[in-house]
Amino acid sequence: MVDKPEKRLITETGVAARVVQVIEASIEGLGYRVVRVRVSNANGCTVQIMAERPDGTMTVDDCETVSRAISPLLDLDDPVGKAYYLEISSPGIDRPLVRAIDFERWAGYEAKIELAIPLDGRKKFRGTIGAPNPDGLTVPIDLPDVKEGLPSRIDLPLRDLGDAYLVLTDELVRESLRRGGPPQDDDGDEFEGDEDSDDEAEAVTVENAPAEKTASAKKATSAKPPKIQGPKPRSGKLKASQIKGAKPKVEKPETAESKANKAKPVRTKAVRVKESGSLH
Repeated sequence: MVDKPEKRLITETGVAARVVQVIEASIEGLGYRVVRVRVSNANGCTVQIMAERPDGTMTVDDCETVSRAISPLLDLDDPVGKAYYLEISSPGIDRPLVRAIDFERWAGYEAKIELAIPLDGRKKFRGTIGAPNPDGLTVPIDLPDVKEGLPSRIDLPLRDLGDAYLVLTDELVRESLRRGGPPQDDDGDEFEGDEDSDDEAEAVTVENAPAEKTASAKKATSAKPPKIQGPKPRSGKLKASQIKGAKPKVEKPETAESKANKAKPVRTKAVRVKESGSLH
C-alpha cells in the first residue's frame, strides 16, 4: 500500500486545479506524486504535469507509465475543454520546491522564492535555503549582499509560498548527479549535466484524438508512447508528450515523377547556352 504523500504547499488554480483533481489519485496509486501542473498557451495550449517518485527520481519510462495511466482519465473528464498538448516530465535539477521535504532535501542550495503575501513589503527572495524550522511553519533563507542594518537570514512562512524553485548552478548539478545518477537514454549514454547547451529536450509526440470520439482514436490513445530521442536539457528534465485532440499529419507518398525531379541536376543558364552552341 502506498503511503499518502506529504501535502503540497503550493496548489494550482483554475484549469490546472481541475486537472489535478482528475489525475492525482491515479498518479499516487502508481507510487508517484504530483509535483506541479501548469496550463500555458505554448503550442496553442500545453498541459505540463511534473511528477516524481517519493525519493525524487523520475525516468523516461516513469513518464510514459504516468502518461498511459492518466490519458484516458483526461479524455473522459476533459478538464481542459479543448485540444491541448500533454507533457509529462520529471521535475529536473532546477526543480520546483512544493513540499516541506523538498526544502529539507535541498537545504544548503540556492533557491528563488516568491511569496503570495508580502513579508515586510517584499515578495521575492533569492538565497541559500535551510531545512524547515522544527515547528514546520517557516523555512530560513540566507540572503547575500544585504544592506547594512538588515538581517541576512529571514524565516519565510511556508503557508504563504507562491512559487519556489532551485537555482541551476554547477554545484547543484554535481550534487544531483551524485545523489541519483545521470538520466540515461535508450543507448545507455549518460546525460552530461555540465554541458553548456541550454537547449530544451526534444519532446516526442503521439498525434491522436480524444478517446471518446472514434474507435480508431481509442486505439491510438492506448498505444505506448515512443521512447524519447534527442538531447537531454541541462536541467536534466525528462519528458513524454502527446497532442490531445489533434488530427494526424498525413505524409504524401513519393511518386516516380517527384523522385526524378529530386534526382535531376541543376543546370545554369550559362551551361545551357554553351551546350546549344551559341557561346563561342
